Amino acid sequence: MSRLEGKVAVVTGAGRGIGRATAVRFAEEGAAVVVNDVDGDPAKETVQAIEEAGGRALASTHDTVDLEQARAMMAAAAEEFGSVDILVNNAGITRDKTFHNLTDELWDFVVNVNLKTAFHSTLAAMPYMRDAAKREMGEGGAPAYHRKIVFTSSSAALQGNPGQANYTAAKGGIIGLTRTLAMEGARHGITCNAIVPGVIGTEAFNMANAEMNERIVNRTALKRPGKPEEIAYAIAFLCSDLAAYITGIELNVSGGVELFVF
Repeated sequence: MSRLEGKVAVVTGAGRGIGRATAVRFAEEGAAVVVNDVDGDPAKETVQAIEEAGGRALASTHDTVDLEQARAMMAAAAEEFGSVDILVNNAGITRDKTFHNLTDELWDFVVNVNLKTAFHSTLAAMPYMRDAAKREMGEGGAPAYHRKIVFTSSSAALQGNPGQANYTAAKGGIIGLTRTLAMEGARHGITCNAIVPGVIGTEAFNMANAEMNERIVNRTALKRPGKPEEIAYAIAFLCSDLAAYITGIELNVSGGVELFVF
């Protein structure tokens, strides 16, 4: 079943990990995908994988910390594929330090990549989502279909994580942004939800200390890291018509992560 047939999706941070798995899943579901990553080679690799499987994709290296870059990305998506129907704000990064060792530079860098990119990408998408829906409402009384925004938060934002004050603040901000945009977007048929991954076996996880990884995995009920594809399945669901009546939620996809006292 192609649940996203005919839709155009923009996925940020799509060169690796959860973002790449999501872009590939969307293409398998029939969507045309803009694969955004500031690192050009991984973005091109994701596009190549999609195209080799018969899908349609466009690489984007726009740095959406800058609003004009975000607007250029959306314009490129609309020019190439005709619309912007789905936005997945997945770009993220960590730079860990205990709180008393944090600097403005570390704080700003992590908050910008995790939160400001989501702000700018979503703001840049509004002419293609909200304005398009308003035109449809003027012509037919209602939006023609639901448009979708999904944000990637983190279970660390819900429970805290030593050394990640900058990251958890940004990912917590994502949850507040999701809830507010769900309220504002509802009138125009735009649903906004957040996905909340737990421990996922991405490249960064696999490069981390093995002892630390074991400790983290033991915090989950399922006693294993999740796969990027398992997060992608959940995101694809939220972006499909199956989730037309779901907005403003944080969908926990964490393998049953438990609160943990250090």
